[in-house]
Amino acid sequence: MGYPGKSRKMYARPRTPWQAERIAQEVEVVKAYGLRNKRELWKAQAVLRKYRQASRRLLAAVSMGQAPPEAEAILARLKKQGMLKEEGDLDAILSMKINDVLERRLQTQVYRQGLANSLKQARQFITHGHIQISGRRVTVPGYLVKRGEEMTIDYYMGSPMAKEGHPERASRTPRVEG
Repeated sequence: MGYPGKSRKMYARPRTPWQAERIAQEVEVVKAYGLRNKRELWKAQAVLRKYRQASRRLLAAVSMGQAPPEAEAILARLKKQGMLKEEGDLDAILSMKINDVLERRLQTQVYRQGLANSLKQARQFITHGHIQISGRRVTVPGYLVKRGEEMTIDYYMGSPMAKEGHPERASRTPRVEG
């Protein structure tokens, strides 16, 4: 086991560091989702990689005639987190993209719900403690919002942002992709 206080990396760097095409794609995604650096992108890729590997392992077990019980648990977790549609199955996990994970981040959800004027401002509001989920202050922009928590995201009651007339407060119009 190991010392529980010792943290470990939650991501893996690319194996080939100097690929112009991959770097350009990463820069586009970092800009599109307002990420602080590529490490946040690599963390989201690690989350996606973990579920895809588990799905491949479980699909192989199903094809061998075994029905592993953890398949339903993984599907339920992904549906609860909102990364997978309700009718999704193990094959749908393999077709998930990095955008499915990044759309569930609190930073993206705050911007999409119209609580902030930009993704950078959404990040600032979260880190400064102006955002709450279900009455609880959350200060981590990378927090993965569950499907049931989406509608409980609001300004923190103890924050000056909670007042209607605050000059930095956004005009509460939800934004859609695209």
